[in-house]
Amino acid sequence: MPTPAGLVSGALPMPEYDPPAGFPARLLNSEDMEAACRARDFATVFRLAKRAGIHPALIGRRCLLTPSRVAEILKGQRKVVDIQVVERIADGLRIPGLMLGLAPRAWEQEFTEGARPAPPGSTEAEAADEFAPAPSDSALAEETCDPAFVADLVASQLTQHYRCADFFGARHTLPPATHQMRTLAGCLVTATGPRRTALLRTASRMAEFVGWLHQDLGHLASASYWSDRSMEWAQEAADDHMQAYVLFRKSNQAAIRSQGAKVVSLARAAQRLPDLPPRLKALAAQQEAQGYSLMRNSRAAHAKFDEALALASQPDAGPASGVDTSYCTPEYVEIQRATCRSGLGEPEKAIAAFQAQLAGLPPIYRNDRGVYLARLARAYTCAGEHGQAVGTATQALTIASQTGSARTMAELTAVADAVRAHCTDQEVSTFLARFETISNRLSTGHAQPQHEMLATWMS
Repeated sequence: MPTPAGLVSGALPMPEYDPPAGFPARLLNSEDMEAACRARDFATVFRLAKRAGIHPALIGRRCLLTPSRVAEILKGQRKVVDIQVVERIADGLRIPGLMLGLAPRAWEQEFTEGARPAPPGSTEAEAADEFAPAPSDSALAEETCDPAFVADLVASQLTQHYRCADFFGARHTLPPATHQMRTLAGCLVTATGPRRTALLRTASRMAEFVGWLHQDLGHLASASYWSDRSMEWAQEAADDHMQAYVLFRKSNQAAIRSQGAKVVSLARAAQRLPDLPPRLKALAAQQEAQGYSLMRNSRAAHAKFDEALALASQPDAGPASGVDTSYCTPEYVEIQRATCRSGLGEPEKAIAAFQAQLAGLPPIYRNDRGVYLARLARAYTCAGEHGQAVGTATQALTIASQTGSARTMAELTAVADAVRAHCTDQEVSTFLARFETISNRLSTGHAQPQHEMLATWMS
């Protein structure tokens, strides 16, 4: 009897490769993807699609483009200007319409209303629980827990949440933090008077923290959403210090998008709020310095970093309205300055500063250590020291493989691109292979965050 095509006699059929439906969350929310979509730079979009496992032939089939047309776009030989072609690319590669300046696509609504996929590695019951509708207002009204007790309980656990995120990474801390955020938001539905004020202050702190966790995982839309909720609740609670901290965070988010003028504007807004303690002022000041660095204004950047350093060196009277600024030390300011030195054309000074500050970084800041090592590796590439870059990047990759930090992986992507020309070197090729493996695992290991249901429930 003849063997069916594709089978070896006596062997089981090989499973067919199932190409991804679209970009994984980490790539879709990445700075490179957002910038490419804003500019309608489809050469970069297609290159990122290849990184996601969508090869050129598949791009052509999904977007109704000929193979030669795809090749020309990839090489930058042809620009896409026809709006119908832009729409076909959005639909074929599942790029949300707003990212390309289009109206929301029909498939976006279908995905929102339909069943959501289970996160890889989770059971069907766990996925159903994660995406289950939030409790109704009437169910919340029947809760007998004291809102003040809930606020105090969650506030008492925030320090431990911070420490877990600092060491283990955001992906391990996000589930319990999100669960507590839902509980706080549920209590706010009916809370009034002083109890509501206490809830608002804690909810604002927790929302800012949840936003930060999403930011570390590369979920920039969700990070912005939770920062907005934090600001709303801080304003309702008349918490000026928390408002200043959220403005600092939003400035930080603008820096990820390389929006230098917005970084400066938001950081200045934070510094205008009254009676800020020194460390909170220092955070906003160094963020303003980063904005100047993005604008290539070296003199203004260093002047503002000097101001932030002086502020961070002052004794702090204690936490401001519960805002944790304990990490804003002189060492923290200098390591942020080191980050900017590479972009300002000072890679050798950046390398020296990173080495000095990493030597004394407390072990609890393991997640940040991965970020800083990746930035040090990037500084090495700017200085042409590719051997040192690969060795340092390998250390950062080991940490990122466990924390899942998109901040670290974004830096390592730049390092990988810089050293790829030297892939004949064994150490470089080993790093690149491991980087691709871990990058692919992290890309497919995170379900896209779903904050829309909670937003609807709270409105």
